[in-house]
Amino acid sequence: MTYYSLNNNSHTATFKEAVIAGIAPDKGLYFPEQITPLPESFFKNITTLSKEEIAFNAIHQFVADEIPNQRLREILANVLDFDFPIVPIENNVATLELFHGPTMAFKDVGARFMANCLGYFSEGNNEEVTVLVATSGDTGGAVANGFLGVKGVRVVILYPSGKVSAIQEKQLTTLGQNITAIEVNGVFDDCQRMVKTAFLDKEITNVRKLTSANSINVARWLPQLLYYLFAYKQAKEQGNEIVFSVPSGNFGNICAGMVAQKLGMPVKHFVAATNVNDVVPQYMASKGKYSPKPSTATISNAMDVGDPSNFIRIQQLYGNAFETLSKSLSSYSFTDQETKAAMKKIYEETGYVADPHGAVGYLGLKKFQETNPNTYGIFLETAHPVKFLPVVKETLDIEPEIPPQIMKVMNGKKEAIAITTYEELKSYLLKS
Repeated sequence: MTYYSLNNNSHTATFKEAVIAGIAPDKGLYFPEQITPLPESFFKNITTLSKEEIAFNAIHQFVADEIPNQRLREILANVLDFDFPIVPIENNVATLELFHGPTMAFKDVGARFMANCLGYFSEGNNEEVTVLVATSGDTGGAVANGFLGVKGVRVVILYPSGKVSAIQEKQLTTLGQNITAIEVNGVFDDCQRMVKTAFLDKEITNVRKLTSANSINVARWLPQLLYYLFAYKQAKEQGNEIVFSVPSGNFGNICAGMVAQKLGMPVKHFVAATNVNDVVPQYMASKGKYSPKPSTATISNAMDVGDPSNFIRIQQLYGNAFETLSKSLSSYSFTDQETKAAMKKIYEETGYVADPHGAVGYLGLKKFQETNPNTYGIFLETAHPVKFLPVVKETLDIEPEIPPQIMKVMNGKKEAIAITTYEELKSYLLKS
């Protein structure tokens, strides 16, 4: 499989080169040269296949010639050693729980897959790779856990000071070993901008091999398509057309779901549900005018993104044609007040505890079903509600039990380097 830059398709790379580079030399995101649909028989018989069989068939074309089949099967078995259950909420509404992994967030899949790939690529290679990543919440913890102790890999995580939850901060600042946390005086967009700038700074790249574990990296982004297939397997027989509603920030997750659609998954529509950071809802409403803006802090902080990196990949999937995209995508935004009201409604009517991001996904689904009632809607629960404990306690007046995955980091000592400017990050990378 060849990957090309979305800024200039003459810049191409193999899967291995794209994973290690993270971003193309022209600052463009890598994109697969082709997406070959799976045979109809795959989807017809999907209920008879294991998670590992589904994953191998779906991801194989994207890594072919770079990772041997047996090693790929071993990697997938390591990555997918937890469940992805669909939980019914109400009539024609269910949630796909993606928080049963080690850091209790959907990003465990992509982070672990990328870590395993880099671990394989670094075998017999003495050159150290530095994974440089920005997080608005769960990416940091998932990357830190996925790469912890991986030989030949250092991880540097940038996060916005005071804008991630206390548990999220613990997950990325307490592990030590090959993990370094950088606390940025700013917002997520500042962190992401610093990361992108570092990749293009030759003073850094001449002395240090950088890669990114944000969803801009193909090995972090593409594996997310797998849980849409796992969900389709569970919901296939329910009768109505399936719609996915995805709480969206940097848009890598929903974009991966759309790749599953391009592979032939019989799902016709996606809903991108956002908080007040509504660049994509505005894009859809204006029929194609993309206007990024500074991000606004909300209670669904992992979606506080004012210029979502992966939206360009979504446009490419649909040939950069707004009319074609609009047939597969709707997008709505919701306030914190609406989010809290949805959390209360879900809990009071069903007993289910949704986190703020899942509640936004629920709202997006219900909005879509107002005009599309004969659909079976699946909204994504992207993180365990305990990761947003203050909001859950305040909104629902309950205190969920803290799972063991979270408990083990609660007493860890925070270690983070505070910075304000890119020059401070550059100085750290050059000296460390």
